[in-house]
Amino acid sequence: MIRTGERQRNILEFALSSLHRRRGRNLSLLAMYVLIIFVLASLLFFVSALKREAALVLHDAPDLIVQRMIAGRQELIPVEYGAEIASIRGVAEVRSRLWGYYFDSWNGANYTVIAHNSPTGTEGGAAIGSGVARSRKVKVGEMFPLRTPGTEPLLLEVKTIFPDSSDLRAADLIIISTADFSRLFNFPVGKVTDLAVTVTNVRELPTVAAKIASLHPDSRPILKSEIQRTYQSIFDWRGGMTLLILLSAVLSFIIFAWDRATGLSAEERKEIGILKSIGWETSDVLLLKFWEGCAISLPAFLLGVILAYGHVFFLSAPLFSQALKGWSILYPRFQLVPVVDISQLLVLFFLTVIPYTTATIIPSWRTATIDPDAAMRS
Repeated sequence: MIRTGERQRNILEFALSSLHRRRGRNLSLLAMYVLIIFVLASLLFFVSALKREAALVLHDAPDLIVQRMIAGRQELIPVEYGAEIASIRGVAEVRSRLWGYYFDSWNGANYTVIAHNSPTGTEGGAAIGSGVARSRKVKVGEMFPLRTPGTEPLLLEVKTIFPDSSDLRAADLIIISTADFSRLFNFPVGKVTDLAVTVTNVRELPTVAAKIASLHPDSRPILKSEIQRTYQSIFDWRGGMTLLILLSAVLSFIIFAWDRATGLSAEERKEIGILKSIGWETSDVLLLKFWEGCAISLPAFLLGVILAYGHVFFLSAPLFSQALKGWSILYPRFQLVPVVDISQLLVLFFLTVIPYTTATIIPSWRTATIDPDAAMRS
């Protein structure tokens, strides 16, 4: 056991000294290796963190949302639908919701406007997200106008500005009273945007949705699980598109690494021939090349993952944020909570470290199995 440990240590020391003699070539390979690991790991970390944030945001979403569809487009739904749906067995509560989008021609941003009386107190007040406050340059107690279909604008007083920590949910949000909402959009009486349905037993959600669709054929029940799957698919799709854009860089690295790993230089072939001539076994040579491959790939993998972790969770991933968050004028500012999927890191490890380490051994084995004199002459 002791002799085996000393043998491994001696071979490792020789491998490190051999890499040091060719440090220019190996440092360039290490830099490219770290770069590609950094990019791929950053993408994995960022998509996983966004999917977790989306899951947390949707945790308090209604069990079931009922929309009205006409010609494949969402239309306003009559309030009477809510009373009829509430009579279905298993439905605990039905809430009418008033919400919409407001385009601000002043800065080209779209705001999400929700009618709710409690955060704003009385008519003429508004609770706004920090993104809206920054774009409009308003503070608590100040007034800001919104354009209405009529001749007079809707003047709102800022009662509350949501903190930056809630930007993922409320960066572009404006909450106003029901009366102000109706005035802003000239909203018809007796209509709402959609209905939020709470079901007593979540296992009965598909049954309740089927009953609602049967009761009102023009309605579209949307389950909470369907919304969650949609968000997960969106982030997976955006992550895949970003990876396709980076595919050229990935392929360049693969070609470069394969060329460096499989193409032994004359100096390396001569070194193997000398080692064989002084009594090294083929297994010793292969072990030497294995340690050389590990000395490049393992530090590159660890350094790339560490840099990716800092890039995503400390710097909020400036390289990918706009591509994966969306295409809104008001980009939310938020600190991602660290999420590390061990299975994804293992897949990345086996797709980057194992192939390179294996590729360093194969040409060395071919050289180590020929006559030492032939290896040194070649």
